Amino acid sequence: MGIEVRGVTKRFGGFTSLADVSFSVAAGELVALLGPSGSGKTTLLRIIAGLERPDAGTVMLEEEDATTRDARDRHVGFVFQHYALFRHMTVFENVAFGMRVRPRATRPSDDEIRRKVGDLLKLVQLDYLGDRYPRQLSGGQRQRVALARALAVEPRVLLLDEPFGALDAKVRQELRRWLRRLHEEIHLTSVFVTHDQEEALELADRVVVMNEGRIEQDGSPEEVFEHPKTSFVMNFLGNVNIFHGRVEGGKALLGPLALDYPEHTQATPQPAAGYARPHELDLTRSDDGGGLWARLDAINATAAAIKLELTDEDGKLIRVEMGRDSYAALAPQRGERLYVKPRRLRVFLKS
Repeated sequence: MGIEVRGVTKRFGGFTSLADVSFSVAAGELVALLGPSGSGKTTLLRIIAGLERPDAGTVMLEEEDATTRDARDRHVGFVFQHYALFRHMTVFENVAFGMRVRPRATRPSDDEIRRKVGDLLKLVQLDYLGDRYPRQLSGGQRQRVALARALAVEPRVLLLDEPFGALDAKVRQELRRWLRRLHEEIHLTSVFVTHDQEEALELADRVVVMNEGRIEQDGSPEEVFEHPKTSFVMNFLGNVNIFHGRVEGGKALLGPLALDYPEHTQATPQPAAGYARPHELDLTRSDDGGGLWARLDAINATAAAIKLELTDEDGKLIRVEMGRDSYAALAPQRGERLYVKPRRLRVFLKS
């Protein structure tokens, strides 16, 4: 089932949480709502679920207007960050709960419930834990039980609100891979909220980047990372080095850096900034133009990529990442003066 959000606005008192938001999710697609705290992503998810009502706009589910439809009538599965499992019920009964509380006319038989719960626990790889209680499970296992419970009611849409936010980093990585494999198996239309850029880029078919109640960019993980449309998207998706300056006469003049900028040919200067990710900067010992000199202050060689921190002549921090082979070939030393040259620089005008 597809989802379409049209011009949704939501206010809480004098605060506008969502301002004329529109986007769509194709049937079978996995979409991430990505943004910082307060960007409106959870409010938007709750409006899709029917847990909140918009002040304006429309929510379409399978080309039908669901804006005023109650949550229980939307056939939506919702997974919360903190599991919300029933502590007094076993894993089996937690998953069975949504089927047992159906009206008698649509309630499955006990045999059908047992079969379906067994199938779901196999799907989430927990079929051996049906008689356990939530307190006896790890955080990752509890979240998988919560997912199985959401799937038990046969939702047409699955919504997940920061599903891995309460877990440690290693468990989050494992569950991300597991959820991606699960989605490829069941192809259920899904939307998940996260503030974790890596999580969104790794899991989603499409990423909707939100900021202050609006959509900054909507595209594939590669599009939003490699071709950000705004300085916010560029800055939010990973570490960046920012070089402030101006554009005028077809040039971007960013401190010691200068490059062509044909988008602004007027003679009147306009404030601008250039953005480069740490892995997009090269280090050498010779000035071959297009860069700047900086002093190497710190080296972190504990990860796959070597991370270096330098200070330019104005005292500004510059972060660089190098592969181990490149680092070994250069063999830089702390305190050494090195030439920093952007291999790629994206320029955005300042408003």
